[in-house]
Amino acid sequence: MRLPRTVSGVLDRWGIRNQSTAAAVGVVALALLAGGVLLLVLLQNALTASTDSVLRTKANDVAALITSQDVAEAGQSISTAARVDLLIQIVDASGKVVEASDPSLKTRPMSSLDSAPGKSEVQTVSTLAGVPGDGEYYVVATGARSGSEKYVVLTARSVQVQSDTVRTVALFLLLATPVLLLIVGLSVRFLVGRSLRQVETIRSQVAVIDGRRLGDRVDVPPTRDELAALATTMNAMLSRIETADTAQRQFLSHASHELRSPLTTLRTGLEVSAGDPTHRAWQDIAPVLQSETLRMGHLVEDLLTLSKADDSGFTLRRTDVDLDDVLATELSRLRATGSRAVVSQVQPVRVAGDPGRLAQILRNVLDNAERHALTTVRATLKPDKGEAVLWIDNDGPPVPAPERERIFERFVRLDESRSRDTGGSGLGLAIARTLAEAHGGTITTGQAPDGFCRFEIRLPLLD
Repeated sequence: MRLPRTVSGVLDRWGIRNQSTAAAVGVVALALLAGGVLLLVLLQNALTASTDSVLRTKANDVAALITSQDVAEAGQSISTAARVDLLIQIVDASGKVVEASDPSLKTRPMSSLDSAPGKSEVQTVSTLAGVPGDGEYYVVATGARSGSEKYVVLTARSVQVQSDTVRTVALFLLLATPVLLLIVGLSVRFLVGRSLRQVETIRSQVAVIDGRRLGDRVDVPPTRDELAALATTMNAMLSRIETADTAQRQFLSHASHELRSPLTTLRTGLEVSAGDPTHRAWQDIAPVLQSETLRMGHLVEDLLTLSKADDSGFTLRRTDVDLDDVLATELSRLRATGSRAVVSQVQPVRVAGDPGRLAQILRNVLDNAERHALTTVRATLKPDKGEAVLWIDNDGPPVPAPERERIFERFVRLDESRSRDTGGSGLGLAIARTLAEAHGGTITTGQAPDGFCRFEIRLPLLD
């Protein structure tokens, strides 16, 4: 059930400490109210049951004397009842009081109850004949027979004492409840305040962390509670932010460094061409500038792809793809543009994916293989246990084991290929892995059984 907007607004202005205190006090107050009412009801029932038991026992004893002996003998036995605050009468069939525990009770019966022999009835009356003062009495009537005569034994006791007891307990609860609620309220306010002080400490520490202080962390309380978990989670988040910021700065640094070379070449070429009135230099410079322009365009496209991947900005237009056809197209391109021998062993394989992105994966890995091969690039495609497995091998040196994960990082070139003229931008393999993972696949590097450098691409087969 939603609270009215006005009430919700008021509660919001109270703050967590006041809301928690009010909620705790309210819950405890309701519990005390329910518990107090239950206690008073149980106490009243217990006192009534005790009085009923005493009166029934005495009435049964007197009735037994009447039955076993006579009324006179029973009358002598009830003369001591006044000592235990019991009022007793023996009434005959005509309604006359024949015996009583006190002479003042012989005027008329305490109750009009007329129980059959061996049966008992109860009644609560506000006044008793012959008993001065007001106040309720609990009366038990038990039938008895002596010979042919029928009698009723009436026993009574004032319920004023039990009423006073219940009233006293109720008064105690009434006085103790505010004190207890005050203690609960102050305790909750103190405990919540102490917890909020720790939250405020964490908040204030986070508030001063900016782009120049991403290495700072909040203090983790020594306790093993939710606040410690909050501080730990906050530190983990700050670590992720710091890592992302570092990666972004490195990305921008590498990108600017990669773009500097082609831009410098373009600027120099244009300056040289502009300074040649015969325009003969342009004929020599134009192919170089065109090559650098294409290189810069590829680099910008790669940067855009990685940027979209980081922001989940690119979408895959999934469809059924014959991966063997995509591979055949890329191998034909490589044979036409490359200088290495290209051999292949291809089996028909269908996967679900984006044809353009799948082609980009294969192109990047094949170009990398062609760049590092000595004489031969080899491609093998086959299905294997629900996956399409593509091996792209080259007869160049395998990637050293310590570098086999780092090679898929951005702007990474191994020592033997650091020249930008032959080593690429260092983004191709990073893009290939990103796209492979987006298709639910993997890409790893290792060594083929014959010593070739191997890149293995695995993609889920089409269901």
